[in-house]
Amino acid sequence: MAQHILVAYVEDKPGVLNRVASLFRRRAFNIESLTVGHTEQSGVSRMTIVVDADDMTARRIEANLYKLVNVLRVDDVTEKSSVVRDLALIKVAVNTANRTEVMQLADVFRARIVDVTNDSVIVETTGTEDKIEGLIEVLRPFGIIEMVRTGIVAMARGATAVSPNPPRVAAALPEDASRAMAVSV
Repeated sequence: MAQHILVAYVEDKPGVLNRVASLFRRRAFNIESLTVGHTEQSGVSRMTIVVDADDMTARRIEANLYKLVNVLRVDDVTEKSSVVRDLALIKVAVNTANRTEVMQLADVFRARIVDVTNDSVIVETTGTEDKIEGLIEVLRPFGIIEMVRTGIVAMARGATAVSPNPPRVAAALPEDASRAMAVSV
């Protein structure tokens, strides 16, 4: 199965995140990454949801998301030309002897040191999952004390913006998939 990146525009109201997460739970779909934030439009939030799913399952997830009242639009940006990023903060154990080496490694990965103490540094990095995984692997021998990642955010490339207010139409599914979905719902 491949990773699919779904971008959902939702009303910025209490309980929307819970309804989306419950939909995934009820249908037994696992969320690999979920990132939510405000958009340029007041009252609209944007969710970036990453799932391991085949194409048919991804279309089913998209169609199920449209069934939620607060969902305004859903786009699968997996196959589109897009910018995909993740952010990580990594606290690494250091001492006077190896602090410079950790700082040089961070520089090689175009990461930034955002905090320094006598016994640790916090490295901030932004990039693809592969880049972040690579940095984690080279820092692991020094001793990773703590780490946090934001999850993936994605945006289609180009000058046109995706409007969160198109007509609410479920994703087009092949006829046999529509019947299967009706049975599974």
